[in-house]
Amino acid sequence: MRSSRLVLLAVLLTTNCFAGPPADEIIVAPETAPGPLDNPLKGWCPYADAGPIGQPYSMVFLYASWKDLEPVEGRYAFDRWEETAWSVPNAEGKHVVLRVYIDYPSKPSGLPDWLKNGGVKTTPYKDHGGGASPDYDDPRMVAGMVRLIEAMGRRYDGHPRVAFVELGLLGFWGEWHTWPKDKLYASPQTERQVIEAYRRAFPHKMLLARTGRGFAGGQPWLGFHDDMFPEDTDNGQDWSFLAVLRQSGRSDNWKVAAIGGEMVPFQAKAWLGERFEKSLEMTRLGHFSWIGPYCPALERPTSPRFVERSEDLIRKLGYQFRLTEVRLPARVESLGTLSIKIRGINEGVAPFYYPWPVELALIDVDGKPAQRMPLGCDVRTWLPGEFDVEGVLKIDAPPGLYKLALGIRDPWANRPAIAFANKLPRHEGWTILSSVKVGPGRAGD
Repeated sequence: MRSSRLVLLAVLLTTNCFAGPPADEIIVAPETAPGPLDNPLKGWCPYADAGPIGQPYSMVFLYASWKDLEPVEGRYAFDRWEETAWSVPNAEGKHVVLRVYIDYPSKPSGLPDWLKNGGVKTTPYKDHGGGASPDYDDPRMVAGMVRLIEAMGRRYDGHPRVAFVELGLLGFWGEWHTWPKDKLYASPQTERQVIEAYRRAFPHKMLLARTGRGFAGGQPWLGFHDDMFPEDTDNGQDWSFLAVLRQSGRSDNWKVAAIGGEMVPFQAKAWLGERFEKSLEMTRLGHFSWIGPYCPALERPTSPRFVERSEDLIRKLGYQFRLTEVRLPARVESLGTLSIKIRGINEGVAPFYYPWPVELALIDVDGKPAQRMPLGCDVRTWLPGEFDVEGVLKIDAPPGLYKLALGIRDPWANRPAIAFANKLPRHEGWTILSSVKVGPGRAGD
């Protein structure tokens, strides 16, 4: 294992007659460490209101009924819903994943009274605890869903706390089926109108559909969620989650859009026990980034093995960035430039899906960033495997000795938030790479 101590190599830089004295180059080879368990937008995504959460997590899953969001036609109650659902203790400081439902079996109907009283038909059923399925193809329903989606887009497309949006609305639990009462489900035309409305309303958010069938299967930009992970992820049947994605040509959508899903309810101990290898295999094949709302974090740890396997699965989910080498000069001139080369590897199964800024900072002796410098790279391109970053940055900090730090900034928290799988010190979210001296000089030196 390579040491994280700095290796100083006296390397003469290519110079011209106006150049200063030769500079030393610092080569940092960071030591590997276990990956973080609560990096943003990956890992567990539990219910926010389902009791104690026993493991690290960075997101919570929030259901909302249409009735709660639009109790009066055209008057949206997003503020009231957020005050209630977003502020529970388990959600504090966490990103959110949203799904709106109309019909949640065993719960009161989420159909707004103004639609029901206006004549939209509902059909009672007893399956899954019972409920009342609305006529999804009623023109009043379709028009209302489209308006709701448009209003949600205005509210949440630019909201930095919102991580992912599941299409929801249609079917039991908003899962785009009414099995075993298939005749109660929406038509392909209604599905298409809902998908197109979401696409228009959320151009900047990752959207996830339950299945790759029909119109959803023709969308190269769309993410998907498997709500029976890992049992039905790829079980040999042509209706399984990955089989349908393969049939639709959507097997590579994970490269640009997130894949998430819920673990088989109340079966975490089995899937982290004798079936654990299957869980790992499905994570890899499906390129899953997160699991929820039911997930192992909602179970009481019963053994060290349960905890160890939970941590192992978290580190496989989504991205896991590890730095392998950093090259930079040991000394730079004030108002001069700093050239840096960073090499790393994404050890996970998926990329990071948002263009969060990748930055360097010069941290002064008081622990404050004296200068922040964008690296100008796109973290979304760091697919599983190796990645390289190079930058030439203008130095505008006073002379002195600094810590050079790397950060990937979360726009919601407005600070660096992604940690690397390395034994490197961190300071207020920044990962410290090296010391660097900034000396006196002239612009252009």
